[in-house]
Amino acid sequence: MNAVKESKKSKISLETKREIAKIGMSSSLLLTASTALFMKNKTAKAVHIVSGVALVGFCLYHASLYPKGK
Repeated sequence: MNAVKESKKSKISLETKREIAKIGMSSSLLLTASTALFMKNKTAKAVHIVSGVALVGFCLYHASLYPKGK
């Protein structure tokens, strides 16, 4: 019964996870770059920092989706 539950949980394929990570990296990079122009604004500065952290997170997630090789 546990094997059935595990197979239902992992319905998202590896390729889909990689695409989600790439889209996340692209959007957070765009947001980081665009808010860099308005760093004197307090809200833009906060968005810039959060999107930068999200970019690092998406990069780490994306790297973890590939096999470790030589």
